[in-house]
Amino acid sequence: MQAPERTPRSVHDSAENDVSIVMPVLDEAAGIVARLQSLQALRRQGVELIVVDGGSRDDTVERAGPLADRVVSTGRGRGRQMNAGAACARGGVLLFLHADTTLPRAAISAASQGLASGAVWGRFDVRIVDGPAGIAVVAWAMNLRSRVTGIATGDQAMFCTRAAFAAAGGFPEIALMEDIVLSQRLRAISRPACLRQRVETSGRRWARHGLVRTVLTMWWLRLRFWLGASPDALARAYGYTPR
Repeated sequence: MQAPERTPRSVHDSAENDVSIVMPVLDEAAGIVARLQSLQALRRQGVELIVVDGGSRDDTVERAGPLADRVVSTGRGRGRQMNAGAACARGGVLLFLHADTTLPRAAISAASQGLASGAVWGRFDVRIVDGPAGIAVVAWAMNLRSRVTGIATGDQAMFCTRAAFAAAGGFPEIALMEDIVLSQRLRAISRPACLRQRVETSGRRWARHGLVRTVLTMWWLRLRFWLGASPDALARAYGYTPR
């Protein structure tokens, strides 16, 4: 049976109990159960939880199944995965959550209040955990930069109305910087709601590669992106091989 067509929405439409969380995953079997268990209270409140697998070679899909409303399999790449999740989501508000990021308490009501202020999208402040000394300064700089520029990163749990996501054309399906491009597109519709509530995200990459080296690498990649470098080339430089 063909699903009924959705009624077109204004880019400003939102509803607190009409939220879908979309989580892209890849080989997250070790931590996916704990991460999804932390979201079960939101499911009981009516929030839809969609996990989108990008071709995991471990037991991610099997472990996620009982703890999500839907598990979708698609090609690798966060942009592609999050678009696939958004396409099947029921919510009028879409919240994109990385598998190594934890939402704060009352995240859904905070996001809804941010959208009720007139913005069509937003993000949370971020706190980086399990990172090296000085990582709090990096998080502070990320939050300040985002607040000033109106550009968010995926680590900040971006959210938007479904209509705004559609108007922006969704995420570009590129190997890297998909969050930056979507931010630019959404910023053309409205400034973001920059919430003070903090998500917590893993600092593993800073711990593994070193604080200074990681920061310099990320800034270098962004500069190359602004200068027109291929996202595939940038992804390989970052240590991620598109497939």
